[in-house]
Amino acid sequence: MDAEKLQQIQAHARAIAALLYDETAPEQLTTLEGIEAAVRGHVLEQVSPEIGKFFITRASGPSSGRSRQLKSILGSISLTENQAKVLNVKERTQLSPYLEKCCLILSANVSYERSAQDIPILTGMKVSRGTQQRLVHRQCFELPRIETAVEEMSIDGGKVRIRTPKGEICRWQDYKAVNLHGHCCEAFLQDNEQLVQWVNEQPLNTPVTCLGDGHDGIWNLFAGIAEVSQRREILDWFHLVENLYKVGGSLQRLATVESLLWQGNVDGAIEQFTGWQHEQVDNFIAYLTKHRHRIVNYSYYQAEGISIGSGTIESTVKQISARIKLTGAQWKADNVPQVLLHRCAYLNGQLSL
Repeated sequence: MDAEKLQQIQAHARAIAALLYDETAPEQLTTLEGIEAAVRGHVLEQVSPEIGKFFITRASGPSSGRSRQLKSILGSISLTENQAKVLNVKERTQLSPYLEKCCLILSANVSYERSAQDIPILTGMKVSRGTQQRLVHRQCFELPRIETAVEEMSIDGGKVRIRTPKGEICRWQDYKAVNLHGHCCEAFLQDNEQLVQWVNEQPLNTPVTCLGDGHDGIWNLFAGIAEVSQRREILDWFHLVENLYKVGGSLQRLATVESLLWQGNVDGAIEQFTGWQHEQVDNFIAYLTKHRHRIVNYSYYQAEGISIGSGTIESTVKQISARIKLTGAQWKADNVPQVLLHRCAYLNGQLSL
């Protein structure tokens, strides 16, 4: 912008400021916070709607059709059918696209009630709890598509509390979350088929590292992803060690077993328990035998920069839970898939585009 235009803007801004100052309550002028609130209120009510109207008219050409009022970050603005079509504004919506985005980002992190309380502070515009909830459930959150090859992934499960009919005890329902390391995450409520299909639609590296704990449900999902020869399955090191120390007994023996397992020596680890008859020992040996092909040389893999733990997906589940397991939160079962899509869209940065 050239100096002459800048001077004109500053002169007009000072003239507008003088007019608005005379319309400001004296008690609002005693603190900077009060001045900030007063100025923003004046701008949203008197100034930015007029500027927005000018921009809209210039950008969309002649206006025609019925007009409607929209709440926006510019304040309340009027838009005709033709202008809405040219500017890609959805039909029958009462919120502008940018204000919608602000609401979606907020409600992806906190309850709809809290989002309704926060949005006026952040934008100056009021959007009710019910409107924010309806906004989420009419969105089409598309599953992301990856362009570069996925080298590592991990899967884990989480729980969500489902609302039941009055008088019945609420129940917890499982969902599965998958993290394509370095790319994105998604979560699916009792829809393993869609999870597997979505992952298989992505470009998968050869080999692709698949990380998980010892739960059968996790490895059953991995069994449907990629080809057997393409998968590099790794049992999470930290779960492996956790199960080892559940055996108890001599700490020296446990340390020896841990060292052997760190090198991927399953047979040597099992030999350390020879002659020790105990249910915990039998269970651990069965665990090692079952996951033998997933117990790798962790020392070598770590040195090569290959993940050996499923901390990424555990972090993902915790981040999803931060929204769906709010204190006292119960969800209608039919609404949960959309809430999971909403939360994951936020975690993937899709709402900030």
